Amino acid sequence: MDPLEIAKLENYLRSKFQLPTIQIKRRPQKDDSAEVFIGDEFIGLMYRDDDDDDLSWSFQMAILEFDIEEAG
Repeated sequence: MDPLEIAKLENYLRSKFQLPTIQIKRRPQKDDSAEVFIGDEFIGLMYRDDDDDDLSWSFQMAILEFDIEEAG
């Protein structure tokens, strides 16, 4: 994913979740996905899909049981 695409996705997520600390960062040696952070905490991956002439992105976030218990 190129920097312009990442900036557009980052702006979309910040607006959608009303969370200005969301960041999307390129992954080394991967051009079909990027890492998503809130502040310094890694929260998931954003994948680019343009296989069917329809460009889309999907966000994947794993939530561990430990994280839920810690949140109370």
